[in-house]
Amino acid sequence: MRLAAFLRPAALVLFVSACAPTVMPGPVSPPPGGVAPAARPPAVDQKLSLIKTTFDKLPGWHGDRHFAAIAPLLRSCQSLAKRPDSQSIGRGAAAVAGTVARWRPVCAAAARVSSADPALARRFFEKWFDPYLATANGRTKGLFTGYFEMDLRGSWVRTAKYSTPIYRRPPDIVEADLGDFRADLKGRRLYGKLEKSRLVPYDSRADIDAGSIANRKLELLWVDSAADAFFLHVQGSGRVVMEDGGIVRVGFAGRNGRPYRSIGGELIRRGELDRQRVSMQSIRGWLAEHPDRAAELMAANPSYVFFRIVAGALKPLAPNQGPVGAAGVALTPGRSLAVDRRYIPFGLPVWLDTTDPLTPSQPLRRIVITQDTGAAIKGPVRGDLFWGFGREAAARAGLMKQPGRYFLLLPKH
Repeated sequence: MRLAAFLRPAALVLFVSACAPTVMPGPVSPPPGGVAPAARPPAVDQKLSLIKTTFDKLPGWHGDRHFAAIAPLLRSCQSLAKRPDSQSIGRGAAAVAGTVARWRPVCAAAARVSSADPALARRFFEKWFDPYLATANGRTKGLFTGYFEMDLRGSWVRTAKYSTPIYRRPPDIVEADLGDFRADLKGRRLYGKLEKSRLVPYDSRADIDAGSIANRKLELLWVDSAADAFFLHVQGSGRVVMEDGGIVRVGFAGRNGRPYRSIGGELIRRGELDRQRVSMQSIRGWLAEHPDRAAELMAANPSYVFFRIVAGALKPLAPNQGPVGAAGVALTPGRSLAVDRRYIPFGLPVWLDTTDPLTPSQPLRRIVITQDTGAAIKGPVRGDLFWGFGREAAARAGLMKQPGRYFLLLPKH
């Protein structure tokens, strides 16, 4: 789950995809609409380019509750406290935000923002940042989806009702950073296991569901729905209401390294659903209507996720605190965004310009903070908005498949 030089003046061209992004002055394109280019298969070698603009050109800039983004920003700032000043915010092709030293005065200023003045937070962002429109191979539009914290029912022991395991990360998974072997592969990771001194792919979802790692004391707990367990893997975190009445939060602990494959896309390919109807709700409906084919469909996604207990039985469950994202900080509903770390660093304020999943005719424009990533989040203009916990969060996340764009807010130089 994954930027080293400051941006030079806007006229300087920097290369990315394997290097750094292009930064250019220029006009901002019209608001999002139509079909998002990112919904098509991404280019093999995409390039992030940035077009510098101004806050008065950001659509809807004065309509946000800017103070709502201060708390998640400060959580990201806290993660910088023990990092050296010279360290880049992000690495590789995503090095667009300068070093830790550049962020220390920004974070200190954010800590002084008070909610007493509604305009103070807006002025904070205008004083310390410059906005840049992000483009992918010259395209401004991308795809924005949503995710939420799952709600499951579980037990500490296997029973007839609770028969689907949630596994902890197996100790025999070998993780390798290919950059240790070739500099041009830095940041790319490989997962597998050793068999007779050979590194081979780790077990697929079909293998694991068939029992390949069963009876190894890896079962964290058991849940009552294989479909719920599958979507827990997709969401990456969840709350499990235990049979004894307790509530346990589980979070991402690792993956098997197999490629992620959308079962919604698989249903489209099979002619079971049309593209316009695909959502989490319609996929769940199909699984419920075809219980004899559900396991085979879910196995079409070979990617498998392992979990750990992050709160509940071992730690208190804070009711207003979201799960911990890949950046290592608690997520904030409606303000935390998952991005592709190959292009965008964690901890960056972003002005999101898309539409509401429940009312697509209404704009959804706000500051969000990049604090998570995911296997399906690929490309320079691609985001997954965390909606929180509960029925409304599930509804918004399940329906969100919006075209849109975003502007990176980078510290001024």
